[in-house]
Amino acid sequence: MHGQSSFFVWANRGKESLTLDLKKPEAKAIVHKLLAEADVFIQNLAPGASQRMGLDFESLHADYPELIVCDISGYGDSGPYRDKKAYDLLIQAAAGLISVSGTEAAPSRTGISIADIAAGMYAYTGILSALLQRARTGAGLRVEVTMLEALSEWMSYPLNFAHYGGTPPARNGVAHPGIAPYGQYQTGDGASVIFGLQNEREWQRFCSEVLEDPALAADDRFNSNLQRVANRAALDQEIASHLRSMTGEQLVKRLDRGGIANSPLNDMHDVWQHAQFAARNRWREVQTPGGAIQALLPPATLSGVPASMGNVPAVGEHSASVLKSLGMNEAEIEALAAAGTI
Repeated sequence: MHGQSSFFVWANRGKESLTLDLKKPEAKAIVHKLLAEADVFIQNLAPGASQRMGLDFESLHADYPELIVCDISGYGDSGPYRDKKAYDLLIQAAAGLISVSGTEAAPSRTGISIADIAAGMYAYTGILSALLQRARTGAGLRVEVTMLEALSEWMSYPLNFAHYGGTPPARNGVAHPGIAPYGQYQTGDGASVIFGLQNEREWQRFCSEVLEDPALAADDRFNSNLQRVANRAALDQEIASHLRSMTGEQLVKRLDRGGIANSPLNDMHDVWQHAQFAARNRWREVQTPGGAIQALLPPATLSGVPASMGNVPAVGEHSASVLKSLGMNEAEIEALAAAGTI
């Protein structure tokens, strides 16, 4: 992306970038000037680091009683895992996500940093809740989010299934352990389509309208979902033999016509070209330090409120402008830069 990290571009669009060496007292003084005007302070340093810097909630609350402080960590500031290193893959493992992802032959991590995203989303909703609470009480408060707890909450279905049912969900790839047909199917042109049937009416329509083989619906091996699951391998062979004569586009059209939920198995290039984004005018141009790129609008559309689509900053791009807004002059800013404070 014009020499930019894809993750950096995604995570920092619309932000201002100020760099500070917090080991220097001048930098800490700048932080406190910013905090005096801030509503929220977010940090994800290792547990205990913010306390050593005097940037923990207890220290800040005395000086900024209305400030909301959000602390994000891997495991939290207490408990036996407090000081254990954490990053996305490890939390996926710790929360059991990897154990229920992938195939019977091999577990798998998810394709995105879902533990990081989960923690960020709960920080977001927690901060919004804290702002509402502050509006009622006038007092700031602490929001604590851990990656483990955030992702584990999203794991509630398999957790409950295993704890109360006794057996963890099996790894089935994109198949469903209790529904058939359900999953990925390939057509004669090599396209992959994901679809799943929800009831017996859909099974009847699938056989007659999609496969154009109504007799298959009455086959004793497949005439109920219980039978189809028990005979999944034979069912998949029957479906595969019918799909060899179709293209992916033809299959999707037949599934749509039959009212059966489906989607092509898109890769990233397919997603970029998705007709729905174009039809809904979801792409916008934003600037990065290396040039213009296209970016999707935020998914929450507020009626009558234009979406904010700021540019992607270079690291430290706004240091001077932010410091000027705090009352510093050019000479003071140049001195901070020369000292390595910014």
